[in-house]
Amino acid sequence: MKKSKQSGRRLIWPDTAGILFPRRCPVCHEVVEDRGQPVCVICRTKLVGITKNFCQKCGKPLLTEEQEYCMDCLRKKHWFDKGRAAFVYDETMRRSIAMYKYNGRKEYAAFYAEEILRKCAKEILIWGGDILIPIPIHPSRRRKRGFNQAELLARRLSEKSGILMDSRLLLRTKRTHTQKDLSSQERLANLKDAFFIRKGKFPYKNIILVDDIYTTGSTVDAAARILKENGAHKVYFLCICVGKGY
Repeated sequence: MKKSKQSGRRLIWPDTAGILFPRRCPVCHEVVEDRGQPVCVICRTKLVGITKNFCQKCGKPLLTEEQEYCMDCLRKKHWFDKGRAAFVYDETMRRSIAMYKYNGRKEYAAFYAEEILRKCAKEILIWGGDILIPIPIHPSRRRKRGFNQAELLARRLSEKSGILMDSRLLLRTKRTHTQKDLSSQERLANLKDAFFIRKGKFPYKNIILVDDIYTTGSTVDAAARILKENGAHKVYFLCICVGKGY
């Protein structure tokens, strides 16, 4: 905010961001119909949110209230304690996140953060996380993409929730292959020794990892494992969306 040299009073400049750079809808990717909203009214109806009947471990949607865990979590043991996401990873969200990660729609991070906090507020309060830590990407991938989508999301979550963020503690030292094309065993091998903790005192006990998508949990597990091996007591995660876990 600038001050007038003559009077010393603060001059309040009008916010022209919405005029010069109108917000685009994270679903249809056009300028939103109502400039005051983050998403078009019609487009919001296409989003499949997760607010009930979800896995008590990873947050994947379940078919019935009687179920407690998804099939994935019944079959294998995870290093993380619990996790939640705002949306189901369907074709709508696949396109939305692709635009966010690869087509410069960084503004979508604010909408994703708002929805995560709106849908997952209860769990976040119960967890009592000390810090938000984004899943890191390899430096070469960051240079190519220009940013880390998980870090930008974590920053928006931090701004809106008041929980501090640390993007320097957890590093990615191994350039891994894209996870989506690999089997479960290949994903584990791909992520072996992928993460590294920066040297120094480990100050956090309850950690909330932040990423864009959760499918098999291999990435979150690899990160949670090294955090727990270095002193973390509890490791949770928040994501934009998760795959189905019926």
